[in-house]
Amino acid sequence: MSGSGPTEGGRPREGSDQALLRAKYLDYCSARVAEVILQLTADEIYLLAQEAARAAEPEGEFSYEEVVRLATERLSTTLSLPSFETWAEAYREDPARFDRELLGLWESEFTGTESSGGNPSGSS
Repeated sequence: MSGSGPTEGGRPREGSDQALLRAKYLDYCSARVAEVILQLTADEIYLLAQEAARAAEPEGEFSYEEVVRLATERLSTTLSLPSFETWAEAYREDPARFDRELLGLWESEFTGTESSGGNPSGSS
């Protein structure tokens, strides 16, 4: 894909650059969580979900979607994910290092808008 979204004087506008970085950061974090989830057995996922549901509401009843959300939240807190600011600084220094680890979810936020979903680093 070409282009990097709305520009001013050939450079991405600050707001669009920040929005793109935030979308890529969320994609990066999602990829890390998904990577761990895919390594778990069905029993481990079930136990994680049960533990998360009990911790949230010991006597409550949850839908399947709520239990999965709780388990995912619990799992994401156990990972050593960087803050957005730390990640953005590292991304600006070496975008290629992170781009190959993204799932591509960030692109959907920029499809059909002024931005063409391009990569500010110039790689696809």
